[in-house]
Amino acid sequence: MKKKLIAGNWKMNGNLAANEALLKGLLTGVGQDACQVAVCVPSVYLAQCQTLLAGSVIELGAQDVSAHESGAYTGEIASAMLKEFGARFVIVGHSERRQYHAETDELVAAKAQRVLSSGITPIVCVGETLAEREAGKTEEVVKRQLAAVIHTNGHCISEVVVAYEPVWAIGTGLSATAEQAQQVHAVLRAQLKAATPNADRIKLLYGGSMNAANAKSLLAQPDIDGGLIGGAALKAQDFLTIIAAAS
Repeated sequence: MKKKLIAGNWKMNGNLAANEALLKGLLTGVGQDACQVAVCVPSVYLAQCQTLLAGSVIELGAQDVSAHESGAYTGEIASAMLKEFGARFVIVGHSERRQYHAETDELVAAKAQRVLSSGITPIVCVGETLAEREAGKTEEVVKRQLAAVIHTNGHCISEVVVAYEPVWAIGTGLSATAEQAQQVHAVLRAQLKAATPNADRIKLLYGGSMNAANAKSLLAQPDIDGGLIGGAALKAQDFLTIIAAAS
């Protein structure tokens, strides 16, 4: 049975003092036999967090990456640079990147390919808006988003992590029910099984406002292999409660 993965997405939050306090709180409370745990931090804090997490069970991740290997792309960060700072994961295609930076399915797929080429695991995000859900297009949207990544990455698709994040449940206080989340995860699992014989090894995370209160019921679902955690990842005790539910 594969270990569940609990990955925190700090988004654009943190400062040197707060980061240190949060990570020390997590390191004090997380057990050696915990599930797989990662924190995806703002790029400017990768060096600090790499030092604080050295030798621990908590892995380091980044929140975005360039689709380019190197060159004249001011402000962009290459996957090779993230690799030098010990990044084990990179989030690609988060709904906020798709919405505010107009990232297309094809760009997300290219970023996933670039990350894989550097030996880092992309956490590929897919999910529908409230309007798309109400129009009955949830399955169509998430399958289209994942299909682009499968098409670009071929047999390497078994090396990715997929996070289902219903856009309507991010930062709104709303969350899909365990049954709603499982329904979409089952669709994604079936799509991956059609693409690779190794689909069962791919971790599918739920990323729509998983918190200390609902983590246990969500993580009990057969196709939910962990969580991509937003606000609750900034509070050590809440994050540890979610980790405990997954361990």
